[in-house]
Amino acid sequence: MTEEIIKRAQEWLDPSFDAETRQAVQQLLKGDPRELEDSFYKNLEFGTGGLRGIMGAGTNRMNRYTVGMATQGLADYVKKACPAPYRAAISYDCRNASPDFARITAEVLAANDFTVYLSDTLRPTPELSFAVRQLGCNIGVMITASHNPKEYNGYKVYWNDGAQVVAPHDKNIINEVLGISSPSQVRFTGGAGRIETLGAEMDELYLSAILSLLKLSPDAIKKQKDLKMVYTPLHGTGVHLVPEALRRMGFCNLYHVPAQDVNDGNFPTVVSPNPEEPEALRMAVEKAAEVGACLVMATDPDADRVGVAVRNDANQIQLLNGNQTAALLTWYLLMKWKENGQLKGREYIVKTIVTSDLLRVMALDYGVECYEVLTGFKYIAQVVREQEGEKTFIGGGEESFGYNVGEFVRDKDAVVACALIAEAAAWAAEQGRTLFHLLTDLYVRYGFFKESLMSRTMKGKDGMEQMKALMNRYRMEPPRQLLGSPVVLVHDYLKSETVDMVSDLRYTIQLPKSDVIQFVCMDNTVVTIRPSGTEPKIKYYFGVRDVLEKAEDLHKTETQLDRKIEALKALF
Repeated sequence: MTEEIIKRAQEWLDPSFDAETRQAVQQLLKGDPRELEDSFYKNLEFGTGGLRGIMGAGTNRMNRYTVGMATQGLADYVKKACPAPYRAAISYDCRNASPDFARITAEVLAANDFTVYLSDTLRPTPELSFAVRQLGCNIGVMITASHNPKEYNGYKVYWNDGAQVVAPHDKNIINEVLGISSPSQVRFTGGAGRIETLGAEMDELYLSAILSLLKLSPDAIKKQKDLKMVYTPLHGTGVHLVPEALRRMGFCNLYHVPAQDVNDGNFPTVVSPNPEEPEALRMAVEKAAEVGACLVMATDPDADRVGVAVRNDANQIQLLNGNQTAALLTWYLLMKWKENGQLKGREYIVKTIVTSDLLRVMALDYGVECYEVLTGFKYIAQVVREQEGEKTFIGGGEESFGYNVGEFVRDKDAVVACALIAEAAAWAAEQGRTLFHLLTDLYVRYGFFKESLMSRTMKGKDGMEQMKALMNRYRMEPPRQLLGSPVVLVHDYLKSETVDMVSDLRYTIQLPKSDVIQFVCMDNTVVTIRPSGTEPKIKYYFGVRDVLEKAEDLHKTETQLDRKIEALKALF
């Protein structure tokens, strides 16, 4: 451990820090050197989702001082970049310390001459995005660590378009935050009278707006209003608004998991509140089996992502992955828009580069443009902002269980996604089908697309260095073939360059630079590798495909694709 790290820790023993913080730092200095190093070896940085980190004392932890310093830097940047008056909307999720971090953020912004609209209780992230635009705010801040374990919290920053910040604002905010070297530079007080309460009136505006985008199949909903569904908020913010949205649509047979309706930042009923993890949906799936429900939906703590389970061809509850849910929702929207005469020739969808190519193939079939962007929903929102008034956004999604419809919200939105999933299920039921049958139909029509994700956790300073070394190796020595299929394209998003491995020609990638590398094989196998922007992980995305001639061959073809994916994972 360097003397600099010890010195940084000792600075937090100053009386300007509260007694609880000083005591925690004393324990770190006397205790585990590795924990001390990880707490102080760097400042908590903005990644693809803003600030996110373990709660505790230290410069690399989420606490009132790092939140205050980030907020001061944010305020300084907004006042340089935007004309007065200044406005901000702030909300928070169910995590431990979230209300305190939200209050600190509000007080610092108020002390910096902002009028602040602070939620009176926990609210979903998409509602915060909506509120920013509705209230004409310069910025919004959502206190949440999304689906991370209970030790984490986070701080998502939204710009005036309701989307998470992108270049140049993200880097400029970081530069301003770096200029705040001590909590003594933060205006923690002095904003009396500038904080206003944001309550149920915004709920009403938000629900009315997003529900105006749906009911594409009103007759199906009316006839299938008793469709049995199970919903769980996983202890989070979706607990009120998702059931209310479904009720307003006309659905009246929604089952809950009572233990998970309790807002609790310790997430006592799950190992991790991540709807990507099968364990997180276990209790909801058990409830569905008990009551005979055909659909299960689970939203993460800040209700921007949703996990889905449906009854398969054996009448068993089967979990869908994020690509499958996005494919179903995209197809349902495209099909209904065409049926209703809403496709005029200027519509588009958006997906990320690691999301299934099935979305792009379907869009092409319906004559709808498909934009591809970097990983992170803020890049989907950026396309929506750039095309606003020129083209019509139908919907967009990413493999990590995020989806959105329309332009009211500029982030992934599990509330509207749950409503759309329920509507699609009702439409399918009216045809004597299930969502699983619809997905099988898509595979027969467009090809069986199968994807999988593998993550390697690499914590702390050593982990960061290991991830950097791995990415350098993949760049310097890209594979020539994968499972016998030649690699024909290498997309290096950090170099902004595509290399055609056959002709050796090079093409410029017209996307922001990002530490992502992607290998595309002759047989349409795609492998994408990137360090996570929100977790200490390096992520490997695998995509394979094959022809599915008839529904009866589904399981045989899926087994073959699964074997191929497992073989790819073994290579990496």
